[in-house]
Amino acid sequence: MEAQRMKYDAFLGEVQHRLELATEGDAARAARIVLETLGQRIGEGEASDLASQLPREIGRHLTKVEGGEQFSYQVFIERIAERAEIDESDANYYAQAIAALVADCVQGGELAQVRAQLPDDYDDLFELVDAKATPW
Repeated sequence: MEAQRMKYDAFLGEVQHRLELATEGDAARAARIVLETLGQRIGEGEASDLASQLPREIGRHLTKVEGGEQFSYQVFIERIAERAEIDESDANYYAQAIAALVADCVQGGELAQVRAQLPDDYDDLFELVDAKATPW
């Protein structure tokens, strides 16, 4: 039996909590920016597979962009920083926190498949996924 997907409001509440954002709207914007940027980097098939395990309103951010672009983790962070109008340090934390939340939502080796598509410099994205303790 398939596990129940996290609800949209719960996902945004978790983003808001983890990133210490003032509003749910800020959380929705952060999730959109990070996931659209990730969706640009990973293959479209993998983006669809990952999106299928997330709340529909969240997962669509992975699939509404053209995927499969080749760019470094540094460029990934720069894109998030520019789109969110935050510094790169905050952009890195946003990406890591949202990646950890996505990891909490998916199963069946889906995250391992995403990681396998990314070069080694993306290991930083999964720092909080792999951490024994998290800041939240």
